[in-house]
Amino acid sequence: MNIILQKSTIQKKSSIQITGSKSESNRLLLLQALYPELEIENVSNSDDSRLMMKALESTSEVIDIRHAGTAMRFLTAFFAIQEGREVILTGSDRMKERPIKILVEALQSIGAQIEYLEEDGFPPLKIRGEKLTRSKIKLQANVSSQYISALLLIASKLENGLELTLKGEITSIPYIKMTLSLLEGIGVKSTFNENVITVYPNNKPLKPKTLVVESDWSSASYYYSIAALSEPGTEITLSSYKENSLQGDSALADIYNHFGVSTIFDGHSVILKKESKELVPLNLNLQNAPDIAQTIAVTCLGLGVSCQLTGLHTLKIKETDRLVALKTEIEKLGGEVKITSKSLQLKQSTKIKDMIRIATYNDHRMAMAFAPLALKTGIVIENPSVVSKSYPTFWEDLNLIGFKISQ
Repeated sequence: MNIILQKSTIQKKSSIQITGSKSESNRLLLLQALYPELEIENVSNSDDSRLMMKALESTSEVIDIRHAGTAMRFLTAFFAIQEGREVILTGSDRMKERPIKILVEALQSIGAQIEYLEEDGFPPLKIRGEKLTRSKIKLQANVSSQYISALLLIASKLENGLELTLKGEITSIPYIKMTLSLLEGIGVKSTFNENVITVYPNNKPLKPKTLVVESDWSSASYYYSIAALSEPGTEITLSSYKENSLQGDSALADIYNHFGVSTIFDGHSVILKKESKELVPLNLNLQNAPDIAQTIAVTCLGLGVSCQLTGLHTLKIKETDRLVALKTEIEKLGGEVKITSKSLQLKQSTKIKDMIRIATYNDHRMAMAFAPLALKTGIVIENPSVVSKSYPTFWEDLNLIGFKISQ
């Protein structure tokens, strides 16, 4: 099934409530499984978080997390320390193409019992839970931050804690700091000095605590794009957000200034306000926030602005190869794109083709990143239900603010 977005104009002022961050929710759900005295509010309603919750509650021998990459990584570490339990951790066909060898080898180096059931280095995995007493791991620093976070999340439950040495330049630092900050928030002690992260053991019950998940900045990115593509004076209010966010994608507030979108923090909400601004080419390193690359590239296409985006090496192992997918779909619309294994360059173009069908590649971010273009031209989105992975009510919310959507 496809949906059609007619060329639309949104309301001058609108408000949207966005549920909890998927990144924060999945980390806290795992910590809650390790420390049941924790309570969590405003958990993400995304497929990924629901799958994570279901997997953590399951007593089955086979755990299928489908497309949920974060869950695959976090649960690999979680089940490695569940003494006496044996599980098979599997997922969709695409999940079986996504590498996990770096994490598996890191866990094996401290005694974890994990084996591959099909192709070496890829899911599905057979995991036998053990008491892990070794405490030192060395890892290349430029790997996905989810591998690092998976290790940090279980570290306080290891008998001797964890000393993680990262070799080389660290990427996605905000996501690592998010994990450490959440650990600190529940009472787990850690240090992060130069390239060494130490998490200290904590095998005692924690004080009961209720944690409120901040709303998702990645989901907010699509409204930043909508604001950028709207008329000056347009305002979109999003809740609930805080000024000193743990989420790397909160960099949106600075980045979208480039397009004339200002961010005003008002209590637990942010107001995105479009102002007139002369547009100039964008040159941006997104190694700390790669998930917003698709949104930014499409914003630039819609505004007729050239961009050079770097730091994108992790995009090749996401739900799809996002760099190839972006190039393919933007060129259908009339844009000109060059990509390398870690960068994207979009040339300035003044015209966008009408009613082009955008393939989504089973990737929620492809569907949502291209949707704002309906403020410039009609567009068709294939497999629109893919948005449920992170933002199930996305199409209803667009309809609320004025997008004309039909099937």
